[in-house]
Amino acid sequence: MKKEYLAQCSPILREFLGYMEVVKGRSAGTVNEYFIDLRTFFRHYKRMKGLVPSSLPDEEIDILDIDVDLLRGVTLLDAYEYFNYTKNERDNISTTRARKTTSLRMFFKYLTDISHRLDHNPIQGLDTPKSKKSLPKYLTMEQSLELLKAPTGEFAQRDYCMLTLFLNCGLRRAELAGLNLSDISSERTLRVLGKGNKERQLYLNDACWSAIQAYLEVRPIDGVHDKEALFLSARKQRISLQGVHYVVKQYLSRIPGAESMSTHKLRHTAATLMYQQGGTDIRVLKDILGHENLGTTEIYTHLSSKQIREAAESNPLAHVKFDKKQNKSEDQ
Repeated sequence: MKKEYLAQCSPILREFLGYMEVVKGRSAGTVNEYFIDLRTFFRHYKRMKGLVPSSLPDEEIDILDIDVDLLRGVTLLDAYEYFNYTKNERDNISTTRARKTTSLRMFFKYLTDISHRLDHNPIQGLDTPKSKKSLPKYLTMEQSLELLKAPTGEFAQRDYCMLTLFLNCGLRRAELAGLNLSDISSERTLRVLGKGNKERQLYLNDACWSAIQAYLEVRPIDGVHDKEALFLSARKQRISLQGVHYVVKQYLSRIPGAESMSTHKLRHTAATLMYQQGGTDIRVLKDILGHENLGTTEIYTHLSSKQIREAAESNPLAHVKFDKKQNKSEDQ
C-alpha cells in the first residue's frame, strides 16, 4: 500500500505512524486506518476550537500544523465531544467509534509513554463505546458441501482450491491472495502471512493438499506476470482482493441461504466447523486463525452455547409449567 497519506501529516503524526508500522509491526492497512481516524479527530478539534473558518469543508482542513503545543490543549472533554460528533453527525456505529477510540488512545499513549512529548495523557480515562456483540454468520455443513460442488468453467480447479483453503484453513481474504508458490512445503504445510506481517504455519490436510496439486497441474506457466503468486487472475497476474471477492460471491449466490454472505463468512465457517464438529481446542484454533488474543477466538465457544440453548428450547417439554391446581390435595 502506498503511503501517500504521509504528505498530509505533521512530523509528530508521521513519527507515530512510522513507530506503529516499523516497531509495533502493524500492517500498512492498519496504519492507514490510524491516520484516517486521527485526521478526523484533529479536523473536528480544529473546527471546535475555532482554528479554522467555520465555512471550511472538513476535507479541506489540513493537519500539517499538529504539534506538541496544540496537543497540550487537548482534554478528555474534547475527546467526548468528538465522539458525540461521530455518533450524531457522522452516524458512526459503536464498533467504528470503538476503533476510533483505540486509535486516539494509542496516539496519546505514544506521546506520553514512548516519545515523552507530553507529561500526562489527557485522555487516560476515555471509555470505549459499548457495542452489541453479534455472533458471526457461517455456512452449515450442507451449505459448505454445496459450495465446494459449485466451481465450474475454465477456472474451476483454481476456484475449488481457493474455496477449499478458505473452508479448511480459515484464511483471511488478504492472506489467500498473498500466497506464493514458495509458501507450500513438501511436508504439507502452508506458510501464511497474517495481520501485522506475522507468519504462521498451517498443516494441509488431504483435501487441501489434493486441491492444491490439482490446481498446480493447470496453473498457467507461460506469460505469468507474477511468477511467485499461487493464485492467478485471468490476466495471469496475482489475483486481487476484489478478484477473490468476486469469485467467492458468484458461488455463494448459488447456495440457498448464503446469497448475502461474504468471503469472511468462510473463515467463520472453518472456525465453527473445526470447533463444534471437529472438537478443536480453542487455543489451537487461536493459532490456526492467527488471532492475537484468545478472547477473539472465544466467540466460537459462544456459538456452541447458543446452540445448546436453542436445543433446550426445542425440547417438547420446554414450556410445560407447574399447575397450581396440583398443589391442592385430593381431599379438598
